[in-house]
Amino acid sequence: MASKVLIIATDGFEQSELLEPRRALDDAGIETVVASPKSGTIKGWDHTDWGKKVGVDLTLAEVEADKFDAIMLPGGQMNPDSLRLEERAVSLVREFVTAGKPVAAICHGPWLLVEADVVQGRKVTSWPSVRTDLRNAGANVVDEEVVVDGNLITSRNPDDIPAFSKALIEAVGATVPA
Repeated sequence: MASKVLIIATDGFEQSELLEPRRALDDAGIETVVASPKSGTIKGWDHTDWGKKVGVDLTLAEVEADKFDAIMLPGGQMNPDSLRLEERAVSLVREFVTAGKPVAAICHGPWLLVEADVVQGRKVTSWPSVRTDLRNAGANVVDEEVVVDGNLITSRNPDDIPAFSKALIEAVGATVPA
């Protein structure tokens, strides 16, 4: 059976950090499902302006964590800042980490890891402005393209998307397409 990855996002997600890893997951035969606090569509942020809309498959309230093998958290400054105020988003992150399922967060996405209180003693990376928050939450912060610490996968920015996507694909046991 194919793996299934939950992508949690809302308006203001960094467009490349959702669309490119999602395409890589799809190419690897992994099913992706976008969940958001609201139904309908969410709008990406493309560097300096609003970008493409993405359809929402489930609201956060409809998500059943046991139906997914991993969770992906794209960045963008607005997206994770809004999501960390959504208790259901935070509780899902905590639930996936506790269950030992892969949790992949890129750029500002690790803010949700801080909010879920799951980085204490873990090695992680992120966008530079998030690193102090990670350190303050007890993480060992490094500046590397992709960091895999147990079931946590983190990357710094859009340049790291290929390594980030590869690490997530491998974490769910799929083969990375050539």
